[in-house]
Amino acid sequence: MIRKMQECKVEYREHMRDGNGTVEITNFIDAPAELNDKGRLFAKISLKSGCSIGYHVHEKDSEIFYILKGTAQYNDNGEVHTVEAGDVTFCPAGSGHGIANYSDETVELIAVIVYA
Repeated sequence: MIRKMQECKVEYREHMRDGNGTVEITNFIDAPAELNDKGRLFAKISLKSGCSIGYHVHEKDSEIFYILKGTAQYNDNGEVHTVEAGDVTFCPAGSGHGIANYSDETVELIAVIVYA
């Protein structure tokens, strides 16, 4: 199967997880069905300047971010770190995270959520 970018579902979430601004999510697959019920997200997330995904805890799943473009502040269980293109973050089940773009450039990342 091949899915062209124009066929991917794009959604916009205002104040995602109590964050700032509007997050753009380009869903590459129809999850969880296309992940064999082993996960719920495989997508590109875009955070414009001033936009963020608020801190939240993953109870029954884990999330991986691969930073494609830009520089962001990543909250890893209360510790804030700078992440940039090429960096990978991992939030295992039972842990929390959030991400914020305080730069002038749009931050783009790939996000994958798999069930624990």
